[in-house]
Amino acid sequence: MCRNIRPLQNLAPPATAGEVHEAALQYVRKIAGTTRPSRANEDAFARAVAEVEAATARLLEELVTSAPPRDREVEAEKARQRNLARFG
Repeated sequence: MCRNIRPLQNLAPPATAGEVHEAALQYVRKIAGTTRPSRANEDAFARAVAEVEAATARLLEELVTSAPPRDREVEAEKARQRNLARFG
């Protein structure tokens, strides 16, 4: 999985439309193997991002959990600690 794609489910506050879009864009970039499509592929690239974004939004709306929402600040601190342990 792309390291830049973060889990968006069960966050407090919930994931924003911008976060869903950024995750979809990163996914399509990874699959396509490029950060910017050629002019010939721009439409296909944009369409793929929109479709992945819509599917992600639907998934997040439909997922059910009994776990308490994860606090963004706590998750960010955990990530900082993992980064510190990994890279020093």
